[in-house]
Amino acid sequence: MKKQTIAFVLGLLASTCALAQSSAVSVRDPWVRATVAAAKSTGAFMQLQSERDVRLVSVRSPVAGVAEIHQMSMQGDMMKMQAVDGLDLPAGKPVNLASGGYHLMLMDLKRQLKEGETIPLTLQVQGKNKKTETISVDVPVRAINYAAPQGKH
Repeated sequence: MKKQTIAFVLGLLASTCALAQSSAVSVRDPWVRATVAAAKSTGAFMQLQSERDVRLVSVRSPVAGVAEIHQMSMQGDMMKMQAVDGLDLPAGKPVNLASGGYHLMLMDLKRQLKEGETIPLTLQVQGKNKKTETISVDVPVRAINYAAPQGKH
């Protein structure tokens, strides 16, 4: 009986250690910009924070044929937007996904996104050990002219 108890306790400890290794990424204030009927793309914005160093490596949503992590930057007098292969989430530091910087692009939309509805997004993060974790988020759709309050995204 003692061997079984010891084995059980060791199993619990191993499980607890495995849980402590999870990324524990928090998602704050997520939102997606509403679209007009003919639009085929929109942006998704939020604040991400992880308890340990991880990297956002992909995003997907059933409302979009393509979902990508994008970066907007100024190059001379031109604003450029391009897909990036990932975004580092340093431990303990909030990372804003906002207009004018890093954000998520939902393209090849399958339907119009209307203010007031909620859409699912799936984020995938990868730790330094190359293990991935999936985070599911229900994201509210905001008005086309919505602007996040200052200090947020």
